[in-house]
Amino acid sequence: MVQKGKTVFVSKKRKTAIAKVVLKPGEGRIKVNNVPLEYAFPEVARLRIREVLELAGEDVWRKVDFTASINGGGIISQADALRMAIAEGLVRWTRSKKLKSVFVDVFGKSIFWDPRQREPKKFGGPGARRRKQKSYR
Repeated sequence: MVQKGKTVFVSKKRKTAIAKVVLKPGEGRIKVNNVPLEYAFPEVARLRIREVLELAGEDVWRKVDFTASINGGGIISQADALRMAIAEGLVRWTRSKKLKSVFVDVFGKSIFWDPRQREPKKFGGPGARRRKQKSYR
């Protein structure tokens, strides 16, 4: 199934974090901003990313090298953007409908698209919804 010289490019967003991932034939190495995954994120974020790899199976992702560049957002939104990009990249790499259905069953549609954004602040208060209280008595 793996062709020589095959490359897959995927870009995903989560809130304001943008992850761009390139998949190439390799040995299962994952580099994030030129740093191995083990040093790039805290443990909680790494577990979120590893979830996708465990669902795909070691025989699938061990044949691919992942090179990711991430910017914007916080740690967890960066990890989620990377998780979505890796999932979509593996589905494109393998061209497997079974793998896609596994991801959708476990994570829902949010693994491929997540529309949730931060609500902007409005006038009259310190946040998006909160307002200054008024006492009439």
